[in-house]
Amino acid sequence: MEQLGQSHEPIEVKGIDPEILEQTKRMRVLVVDDSRTLRKLLIRELNLIGITNIAEAADGNEALNLVRSESFDLMLLDMEMPELDGLGVLSIIKSTPQLSYLPVIVVSGAEQFEKTVECIQIGAEDYLPKPFNPILLRARVFSSLEKKRLRDIDRERIDELQHEKELLSIEQMKTEKLMLNILPKPVADRLKKGEKNIAGSYPEVTILFSDLVGFTKMSSEKSATELVRLLNDLFTRFDKRAELLGLEKIKTIGDAYMAVGGLPIPRPDHAQIVADMALGMFEDLREFNATQGAELQMRIGLNSGPVVAGVIGFTKFSYDLWGNTVNTASRMESTSLPGRIQISPSTQAALHDHFILEERESIECKGLGQIMTHFIVSRN
Repeated sequence: MEQLGQSHEPIEVKGIDPEILEQTKRMRVLVVDDSRTLRKLLIRELNLIGITNIAEAADGNEALNLVRSESFDLMLLDMEMPELDGLGVLSIIKSTPQLSYLPVIVVSGAEQFEKTVECIQIGAEDYLPKPFNPILLRARVFSSLEKKRLRDIDRERIDELQHEKELLSIEQMKTEKLMLNILPKPVADRLKKGEKNIAGSYPEVTILFSDLVGFTKMSSEKSATELVRLLNDLFTRFDKRAELLGLEKIKTIGDAYMAVGGLPIPRPDHAQIVADMALGMFEDLREFNATQGAELQMRIGLNSGPVVAGVIGFTKFSYDLWGNTVNTASRMESTSLPGRIQISPSTQAALHDHFILEERESIECKGLGQIMTHFIVSRN
């Protein structure tokens, strides 16, 4: 390869936008011809219109090596060369995605007219007949360089749009993940479709409430940051277990945890999976206490029955449950004992064949009167 920059002063090129002329000075051109004399003539004419960043190649293979290793804005390509002619070079360039962007002006004699037509058909930007006319050379070089500049602008815009699309996709994924952290997937899908009043009745679900015993004392001994960290550790363990069992976490209120089985997709074993969740939560609490050096205890209450579930809120969505079933589940937790899982008669009826239960005396539940309850001991 020989790098040339002649000492000729650039001539004034009439009819060309000065801005384009200025951009042309920064263009890099490759001249390919097996005749050194013709290469020099082409380079001299390019120098005269302000193009001085020029490389040259004496054959097709050298030209391909150059365009594979360096970046060019234009190639002037002779048709007749030994070993690999201009048509062969152009075919390789236009069939290679990394090189196909390069505009090529083929330089040919009248006897290569058919090959010239074929070159145009496979992607040559233009052609220049031999012996070439300097005025025609300048016009076609400027035209090709301007077309490439416009294509580069289009490609940059496409790249920007693709980047923006990727960023939008990432943000949409973040939004969807956030929605799934707040809402069950079927509900989130309905919300994304534009539904506004999302509610449904579920005739058979089982609700779990839990409450930590000793948390108030702990909160007085810990900083706010440490307290949040500890709660997050424990509730994350509960969340993972709920997801594994197929429960929906509804919410946490302070140190209370609420989950439900059997919605938004109904399932006949809702009471069993919630009971498994409750037993597992005590395992999680034991591991948490051992890891954190804590002495927390927990009460859990379960109740089964019908509920109404739906999305409430405008700026901050919340998926919640309503009905007497919810109230009774809350009473089962509040009247339970530390380290025990208290269940209502409806839940006892659903579990007695699968779990070992311990009968408890009739207890008074606010707003519900006397209820005969049971404790879950273990699975059968």
